[in-house]
Amino acid sequence: MRVVIGVSGGIAAYKVAHLVRFFKERGDAVRVVPTAASLNFVGAATWEALSGEPVSTSVFDGVDEVQHVRLGHEADLVVIAPATADVIARIAAGRADDLLTATVLTATCPIVVAPAMHTEMWNNAATVANVATLRARGLHVMDPAVGRLTGKDSGAGRLPEPQDIGDYALKVLAQVHVQVHASAGSEPFAQPAAQESKSLAGRHVVISAGGTREPLDPVRYLGNNSSGLQGVALAQAALAAGARVTLVAAAMTASAPESVSVVQVGSALEMREAMHNLAPHADVIVMAAAVADFRPAVYEDTKIKKVVGADPQPIALVKNPDILQELTAARVPGQVIVGFAAETGDSTGDVLDHGRAKAVRKQADLLVVNEVGRTKGFGTADNSVVLLDRAGEQVGQVSGTKYEVANAIVAAVAERLV
Repeated sequence: MRVVIGVSGGIAAYKVAHLVRFFKERGDAVRVVPTAASLNFVGAATWEALSGEPVSTSVFDGVDEVQHVRLGHEADLVVIAPATADVIARIAAGRADDLLTATVLTATCPIVVAPAMHTEMWNNAATVANVATLRARGLHVMDPAVGRLTGKDSGAGRLPEPQDIGDYALKVLAQVHVQVHASAGSEPFAQPAAQESKSLAGRHVVISAGGTREPLDPVRYLGNNSSGLQGVALAQAALAAGARVTLVAAAMTASAPESVSVVQVGSALEMREAMHNLAPHADVIVMAAAVADFRPAVYEDTKIKKVVGADPQPIALVKNPDILQELTAARVPGQVIVGFAAETGDSTGDVLDHGRAKAVRKQADLLVVNEVGRTKGFGTADNSVVLLDRAGEQVGQVSGTKYEVANAIVAAVAERLV
């Protein structure tokens, strides 16, 4: 996902560094567009270091690339934080006198505005009217937090915490952009407003994520390319829907949300033990981890050495337990279990053929089937999946960012909970 973060000239600009990191850790591409005034608070070097992208303030920077049009056209999401009274007024007036306001005028994606200013400015009739104008035009304006402001002042006008801004933006994005297509003859999923209704309130959701590593010796292991991004997105969506979430995390490049309880594991056998310990107390289990099907038959206590002039010995493998199938066989009444099937087609069938066979064999309430490859599934910001029921029948499909996919899965789970 391509995210533009606009930063205007308020002292709360320093907090936005955490917002940039929020999106970067999800795997999103982030472009920071500050106003000239905001650079008095946080310099361009900071934004370039955090985002890995160049920073411009003027429509006359990068004229050959037509940045003032291209950035808005290409963005999937625009977040303005902090949004001062001045920048809100300029956007409401339709001005385009710097790169940020020009980007807003050309953007067709959701735009989230996080105000920050003194209470008197927030309550001023001009600001009230400008905020109403932005909301009437479809921009999503958060209410500011209440608390300590600059100096000794307190009141409404404090910038919401970066995590809250990020979560709000993802909810907006999911509500606006999720496109869930039901299969022929089936009912479409409800528009994923699961978070708004807190459809998982009071529920305990256990999610596995990342890729297991099967040790060969003290140095080497057999592993896979899973980043954990989809599992983390599922944790975020479940949290937003009101659930208490436990994440059983194997090797991941993504970071778990702060409000999630994390159980760290390494191998498939460690994952199995953790999931069986948690399963009896879970309302929902989501096996999103990429669990290795095989492990080395023998673990060597010392590093396997190269022998000059000799080929390495073959590595004998044994099957790992099928954790998902064990969990479904021991499911608690009323419990909803979701499995994932990362598949490739071969001479015996396509991705969906293999997915249907797994759905019947594993008996999860939902099996999420996705094609994987060098540029598909693992480590990417987007995903495209098909949802199957226990009989292997297609009940829906969804494409989009991994958070959008997660939100649709949460909505489908909520429908199945007793």
